[in-house]
Amino acid sequence: MPVKIIEVGPERLVDYASVPIKVEVKTILQVELVDGGLGGMVLHQVPVEKPCVKDYDSYGETPTDWLKLFDVSNWGFFLAMDGEKPAGAAAVAFDTNGVFMLEARRDLAVLWDICAHPAYRGVGIPLFRYAIEWSRRHTCRQMKVETQNVNVPACSFYLRMGCQLAEIHRFRYASVPPVAHEVMLNWYYTL
Repeated sequence: MPVKIIEVGPERLVDYASVPIKVEVKTILQVELVDGGLGGMVLHQVPVEKPCVKDYDSYGETPTDWLKLFDVSNWGFFLAMDGEKPAGAAAVAFDTNGVFMLEARRDLAVLWDICAHPAYRGVGIPLFRYAIEWSRRHTCRQMKVETQNVNVPACSFYLRMGCQLAEIHRFRYASVPPVAHEVMLNWYYTL
């Protein structure tokens, strides 16, 4: 049975949360400053000393928490369904007070989350495309995506999908002990 992308309401975030979001970390994108940073930054893919699995679900915030943290009335939630089973999920936010990633812009959408069950990794492509079309329908001019330098597969995916790396925040997570060593990478897709 083919996977079908459906838009759902917040009442289906429990189904959304059933899709795990984990990545195997074998390499990272290491930041090198050129001329102390005045010449820019270069990313080099390097192997990690101890490969591991980063389990994004273990960081405390789950999709059902979004309802308590934000006004999600301007958010889109999408499920990739294999029959009755969620195979993947994505969420897009726009025009939402308190969402720093939106930069106080009304023409910017943020791909808040995208995940796929390990057996359905290919569903990321139709989910991403659905998020693009949803953002266009909501008159956005760009879609922003955050990831980290430890998630090289996501970075490669966003590049393949046509995103451009626009921001490197070396110390964005410095106050968050489990991820203080990670670098925030923000990608933009022009709609």
